[in-house]
Amino acid sequence: MHAVTCAGPGDLDVLQWAEVADPEPGVGEVLIEVVASAVNRADLLQRMGFYPPPPGITETLGLECSGRVSAVGAGVSGWRIGDEVCALLAGGGQAERAVAPAGQCMPVPAGVDLLTAGGLPEVACTVWSNLVGVARLSAGEVVLVHGGASGIGTMAIQVAKALGATVAVTAGSDAKLERCRDLGADHTINYKSEDFVESVRAATGGHGADVILDIMGAAYLERNVELLATNGRLVCIGLQGGTRGELDLGAMLSKRASVHATSLRHRPLGEKAEICRATVDGLWPLIEDGRVRPVIAASYPMDQVAAAHALVADSGHIGKVLLTVP
Repeated sequence: MHAVTCAGPGDLDVLQWAEVADPEPGVGEVLIEVVASAVNRADLLQRMGFYPPPPGITETLGLECSGRVSAVGAGVSGWRIGDEVCALLAGGGQAERAVAPAGQCMPVPAGVDLLTAGGLPEVACTVWSNLVGVARLSAGEVVLVHGGASGIGTMAIQVAKALGATVAVTAGSDAKLERCRDLGADHTINYKSEDFVESVRAATGGHGADVILDIMGAAYLERNVELLATNGRLVCIGLQGGTRGELDLGAMLSKRASVHATSLRHRPLGEKAEICRATVDGLWPLIEDGRVRPVIAASYPMDQVAAAHALVADSGHIGKVLLTVP
């Protein structure tokens, strides 16, 4: 089969749509005939040599995919050949065929086509597990989503609104902010020209944010803590602004606040399966009744993966960038 591989760490020219050995499902796994996957920022980091796959995981890129089950390994129940699924992966999704743990396969939500579903697992599981599972976001609270026009951001806005929260977002252009408002954001902030701490405080009468979903890490740590309301929760899911920052424990104590740092890729299989189950139980009904919809920015054939990486690296897109099997 063919798959997206890297000739070595480097720039776009290391990406290849190359022939590799066909994968075989092991115990508790299914084989998926892939229809689509998506480019996540983690793929860019892996291509550059900064985010290698966990031990024993294929070097093929792709943290998610959609397609049809073509084989099942020993011990698998609940999935049959021909089932349409989307799957959360530790790698291997950008290929003609992919192996997935059965517990990380999810049915395609009603109303979502199989191609679009290729960009759903990573954002859906990330947003649901962090806003609901970690942050315990509830109706009436204020949530700030950094990077509101990203795949994660566009999903988080809709989920938070469906849960009854007031949603503030940051983004870097008027076009992105307008799209965030279309998705339900109540307050939008251009981080290039506005201070998000002052802006959210002004919009909330000084209350601040009960929950902050952050992709920047160290660069925003001090100001995120400053903005947290009493009993606020900061959830860091990305490190685009660096890995090391100074944490004011005095401010945290006075607010009885908490900071969480989470990721999906390196979790044990059981934890990821539980996240997938919770996402299907809680988020899929919101998608199926139309309150939440995947946002797709663009789609490329997998043999044009370099163009998709370039688009994601430029951060000019809104929503997810899909890759389809050519």
